[in-house]
Amino acid sequence: MSLENHLAALEQRHDALDKEIEKALVHPASDELKLAELKRRKLQLKDEIAKLRGDPTLPTLH
Repeated sequence: MSLENHLAALEQRHDALDKEIEKALVHPASDELKLAELKRRKLQLKDEIAKLRGDPTLPTLH
């Protein structure tokens, strides 16, 4: 899989999580733990996308 294809797939997953979070926020009875997990996964995807694009603002872990 090329880098561009991989990035596109990650962006699609990120968008899907964003939509799922939006739906969960609309329903007041949504599970807070599930919502937190969705947000965590979305942030991980965002970080991975930025890393693959070579974003210099990301912290490096040593």
